[in-house]
Amino acid sequence: MQKSKSSYYNVLHWRDFRLQIFVEGIIIGLVAGLISVAFRWLIEEADVLRGKLYQTLKNGNVTHIALWFVVLVVIGFVLGRIVKWEPMSKGSGIPDVEGILAGHLKMNWAKVMIAKFVGGVLAIGSGLSLGREGPSVQLGAAVGQGFSRLMHRFKIEEKYLMTSGASAGLAAAFNAPLAGVIFALEELHKNFSPAVLMSAMAASLTADFVTQQAFGVKPIFSFQAMSIFPLKYYFYLIILGLICGAFGALFNKTLVRTLDLYEDQIWIPKAFVQAVPLLIAGVLGFVLPQALGGGNTLIEAITKNNFTFLMLFTLVVVKFLFTMASYGSGVPGGIFLPLLVIGALTGDIYGHTVISVLHLSNHYAINFVVLAMAAYFTAVVKAPVTGSVLITEMTGSFQHLLALITVSMMAYVMSDILQAKPIYEQLLTRSLARKGDVVSIGAHDKKVIAEVAVCMGSELDGKQIKNISWPDNSLLINIKRGESEIIPKGDTVLISGDYLYVVINESHAVTTNEKLLAMAEECYDR
Repeated sequence: MQKSKSSYYNVLHWRDFRLQIFVEGIIIGLVAGLISVAFRWLIEEADVLRGKLYQTLKNGNVTHIALWFVVLVVIGFVLGRIVKWEPMSKGSGIPDVEGILAGHLKMNWAKVMIAKFVGGVLAIGSGLSLGREGPSVQLGAAVGQGFSRLMHRFKIEEKYLMTSGASAGLAAAFNAPLAGVIFALEELHKNFSPAVLMSAMAASLTADFVTQQAFGVKPIFSFQAMSIFPLKYYFYLIILGLICGAFGALFNKTLVRTLDLYEDQIWIPKAFVQAVPLLIAGVLGFVLPQALGGGNTLIEAITKNNFTFLMLFTLVVVKFLFTMASYGSGVPGGIFLPLLVIGALTGDIYGHTVISVLHLSNHYAINFVVLAMAAYFTAVVKAPVTGSVLITEMTGSFQHLLALITVSMMAYVMSDILQAKPIYEQLLTRSLARKGDVVSIGAHDKKVIAEVAVCMGSELDGKQIKNISWPDNSLLINIKRGESEIIPKGDTVLISGDYLYVVINESHAVTTNEKLLAMAEECYDR
């Protein structure tokens, strides 16, 4: 009862609450930044050691090579045990964070942090085509939830803190604080709540400060030499966007299909399934080491070296298939960086073709690489704002923003035409479907507060409260309109941009929240 009163107090004393979660965002950003820095440092050190190991093995004898493959099988077995101990450590973790924020899933934050950290270092450090960015997002969200639980915060505040931690994780992974904030708002929280914005920004900036202290004041990639793409050549960007949109849809479909194949196969014992991509990595370490790991060094090599067309084609095919094999096995690791690498390779192939066939200046070769990264990200994740902002922070310049938006929106349109859904949404839906019917989480006697943003043209926009058919088990208690707070009455008219705070039974949190969001979302068919 006391906790419920505290919830109402914080909603009704909004300015104090915003200041509180701003300060808490700084604390979460500091902790999430330190954990992400340690995670990133260990993986980078593992990449260096792995490169030296393969150089040594190439000059060694067959016994040493065989011993290394035995080690890879053992690592696969350990990863399988980690995933079995904490199932939520599988994959990137971003779909799980979305599921928790939506009320579909529960997370043991301490177990997830341990399993994700150790498993991620082992999997990515061993050479699997996985990224550290997704795990960093989940580690940051776990920090936010851990802080909330230790400090006995209420549900709505916990969602803010988890979102803040997730944004801090991405900011630390990419040295891109603004992209971390936008990703948390666009992909995780699904609306631009002022409270989320303040806490996420505080967390992201703090995490980025910690990261810069450890790795220097620079983004993960540096594309400072890019020339401004002329407007007369924007037709080439439209074509590039459409190509990336089609390939992004193929990526999503293939990834989900690969997960099904791994789970449905009966030939390999479940305890050793994770060893399959590790053995593939062992072979690639000798024949195509550029395809190993997340791909940071490969993107740098693309922008600095002149790969042949055949080599680029080989790399994009192998990287695509190896990413499927790596992620599909269920080991801890994300697809964020690998999909950017595939996009960069696609852009380089396209750029080589345009430059050689249509005699475009070679100065624009790097533009196609960088812009394709944003387009491919948009097609796969369906988050065009995040993709554009992320690449903008990578280039260190806003001069390329028009080109980024153009190619990203073309990719988005093509993926929509092909009816491709956002990959993280697909992965969450698939995970929930595999568990059976979604059940409501919580006890009947507990209450939580849901935050809902009224969108323009929605069912709620322009209506009086008394004329709205509110879901059962819900009670509207407060309305935020800009900086003003409105006590809801029957004749109060809701307008777009309002933030509604609704008390709902925790046992009906999932279904009731979904109904509220459906009522508040845009509807152009009215």
